[in-house]
Amino acid sequence: MPNYFALIPAAGYGSRMGNQLPKQYLTLAAKPMIYHAIKTLCQSHKITRVFVVLSPQDPEWQKYDWAEFSDKLTVLYCGGETRAQSVLNGLAAVPRQFTVEPNDWVLVHDAARPLLMQSQLNQLMDELAGDPVGGLLAVPVADTLKRSDANNCVRQTESREHLWQAQTPQMFRYQTLVDALNKTIHMNITDDASAIEAMGLRPRLVHCKDYNFKITYPQDLELAKLIIQKRRPQ
Repeated sequence: MPNYFALIPAAGYGSRMGNQLPKQYLTLAAKPMIYHAIKTLCQSHKITRVFVVLSPQDPEWQKYDWAEFSDKLTVLYCGGETRAQSVLNGLAAVPRQFTVEPNDWVLVHDAARPLLMQSQLNQLMDELAGDPVGGLLAVPVADTLKRSDANNCVRQTESREHLWQAQTPQMFRYQTLVDALNKTIHMNITDDASAIEAMGLRPRLVHCKDYNFKITYPQDLELAKLIIQKRRPQ
């Protein structure tokens, strides 16, 4: 049976939040934002190990106490200039410390998606367990889509039929993901599924039916706080 590993690329800065502190360390429910993603992944009984990929110059990680995850969490200081490079560097570093088979599953998750729940994680792993390619959590596009011109005026309305918003985790076989990222590392890809697609493969979309949005702007952080408060046992 293949093992499951999780990898969180967290070497970026998140400038759209308008903060001096890297986005993954912004406070959310009295913890750094990345804590919530780590906790959900570490609590999964199916996941063997969780890796966090940080910048070699990361100044913040050591300021926090991560002892509660010490039996499952490994930090890799090998982040790259892009998300794809950080993921690829992390995947290359993992076998130096742990045995990883080509057929093992890797779940890549954004540090800025702190609302992931065990139910969503289990749904993803259960639906993809027998899939020959892998896939990702996603939600069908609900809003009307407008394509603009250079002046931000509407050029045309796009059909939203069969359109989905990609989320994470994105789950693929270790060697397949390594090969895909190596072949596309100089392309402008924004998620791991895009690298898999560039190889001619078709990742499966797993419908995420609860909040799992990415924290991109300050208002997203405020909404995430409210959702976490609502989820807590009363």
